[in-house]
Amino acid sequence: MTRSSATVRRRVATRAIPVQVGSGNVFRDLGFADSEARLAKAELAGRIVLVIQARKLTQVRAGTVLGISQADVSDLVRGKLQGFSTDRLFRFLNALGQDVEIVVRARRPARAAGRLRVLPDKAKLASDAVRGRRTRTGRTPANSV
Repeated sequence: MTRSSATVRRRVATRAIPVQVGSGNVFRDLGFADSEARLAKAELAGRIVLVIQARKLTQVRAGTVLGISQADVSDLVRGKLQGFSTDRLFRFLNALGQDVEIVVRARRPARAAGRLRVLPDKAKLASDAVRGRRTRTGRTPANSV
């Protein structure tokens, strides 16, 4: 008696899979010592990619605007950031017509060390929410803050 693969039913495992809630920083969760700097670079690169996509630039044209090769744009888009400093990413954002603001504040007493974060442009998030645009995560910007 033979059965076709369409008629064979597979048993689904019923045991629970352990789940661990993340910290919000995948680099910290993976144990990187410089997790905040890595996350900041990833978020800056993400913003660069969004601007490139919004302007409908090819990688070649984006490279011309940024002053880098198409291969470097490809690395940037794919998240291979080892050759890009945060300062260089700031300059790329400026070349794409974006303002970069750096705010320095005293750390909260509860934290032992200061932290590094890339924050969304709240004015842009508000205007996008009014227009019903969605973020890369699929949520409306007003709900993602």
